[in-house]
Amino acid sequence: MRSFNKINLMFLFLVLLLFQGCQSQEKKNEKDIEEIQKSTASNLATISPTAIVDFKFAAKIATPGVVNIKSTFKTRVPQQYDNSNQDDIPDPFKDFFKDNPFFRGFKFQNPKSPQGDSEPIIGSASGVILTADGYIVTNNHVINGADEINITLFDGRSYPAKIIGTDPLTDLSLLKIDEKNLSFIQFGDSDTIEVGDWVLAVGNPFNLASTVTAGIVSAKARNINILKEQGAIESFIQTDAAVNPGNSGGALVTLEGKLIGINTAIATPTGVYAGYAFAIPVDIVKKVTNDLLNYGAVQRGALGISIHDLNSTLAKEIKINRANGIYVDSVMVNGAAKEAGIKAKDVIISIDNIETVSTSKFQEIVSRKRPGDKVKIRIIRNGNDEKELTATLQKYIVSAPVLNTNLLKELGVELVEINKEDQKKYNINKGLKVTKLYDGKLKNLTDIQVGFVIISVNRRPVSTVKSFLEAIDDQKGGIMIEGKYAGNPTIYYYAFGI
Repeated sequence: MRSFNKINLMFLFLVLLLFQGCQSQEKKNEKDIEEIQKSTASNLATISPTAIVDFKFAAKIATPGVVNIKSTFKTRVPQQYDNSNQDDIPDPFKDFFKDNPFFRGFKFQNPKSPQGDSEPIIGSASGVILTADGYIVTNNHVINGADEINITLFDGRSYPAKIIGTDPLTDLSLLKIDEKNLSFIQFGDSDTIEVGDWVLAVGNPFNLASTVTAGIVSAKARNINILKEQGAIESFIQTDAAVNPGNSGGALVTLEGKLIGINTAIATPTGVYAGYAFAIPVDIVKKVTNDLLNYGAVQRGALGISIHDLNSTLAKEIKINRANGIYVDSVMVNGAAKEAGIKAKDVIISIDNIETVSTSKFQEIVSRKRPGDKVKIRIIRNGNDEKELTATLQKYIVSAPVLNTNLLKELGVELVEINKEDQKKYNINKGLKVTKLYDGKLKNLTDIQVGFVIISVNRRPVSTVKSFLEAIDDQKGGIMIEGKYAGNPTIYYYAFGI
């Protein structure tokens, strides 16, 4: 009995020790969790915002540096380009500039004078003052083809402007007015901004002068394929700050009031703000405006390579442990890349220590350089072998596009540019007259007749056989031809597959 009790007591003692050990371990675990929580909270505190976001300073700094631009187009614009119905505009990426004759956000009229003559069309957009002596940057599409340009300052003063230079490849232009001691916006650094940073858009939407809206940077190095020129550079800053027709050429600024972009386009199914806008990075703006000021044209460097974005499938094929970068398809024989030692199948991961995760970012960085500039290029070759090479950029030359003249045979059509007599007869300025139809897509798939004058292809104006072929050749899928017949005010549309 005693031994039994003794054993019992020993057993109970062991159970008690185990119970106390479990309690001690639980307390230890609780303490560990608490310490982890405290540590995590401390780490979060270091990255959490410590100040209240205030837009007043940036608005006060930037607003006087943004101007209203009135562009006057004296040449009569055909009435069929009055896109008052937004459903007529198929492209979801609408231009801000509501007064461009061919890319409008809302209704445009060709008002008639009492004598029946057409009045000039006047477009409204925005611009940014860069210097105290009157240099102003805006989008090229804002002033392209304008007969007169007038600038109105924040305080209401107005001045005629002259064009210093334009650059269709980035959709930028540099203007000048004769005035001194102007308020201007200082350049920021678009490389240092990050997704999530607060930004302000300043401009003149819907002719509402000096409007400020706020948002964040939604993405960087965005390519939306709205610039159609060969060699066009698109590496937009995407933002959700509200912008609308009339904001084109306006400022995108930081909370410090520094310029980080020029507002250029919106993504919208309606022609007005629907959530996202796109701005040209200020580091491109700096390069382009300085070149236009000093040389009258942009001096561009070129590497001489054909590239596309790396993806996971291609990465597996070339046995590389990453899925972003720039894959080199081919290298020009006498180009800068060839001389630097770059080869086909190399993957470019940075230029001048700036990471290149997409072709748009790559093109943006190279576009800031001039012929003769040296760039450090980091590549991956043969799997994961990293190398750094130095290339001396050569002059970028736009090659003449090769026209697919077989398209005319495929379409079964002969075209000529309209003459002055046709201009009066059809009541239009430019177009291509169908002079002959034979076996082909136009005859077999549409009801188009000889004598029809083609005004546009998929809303892209055409006035020469070259522009017609380029417009057709650029399309994949459906084609919509717009035009009219002599003595008939009705606009006709013919659609077919290509």
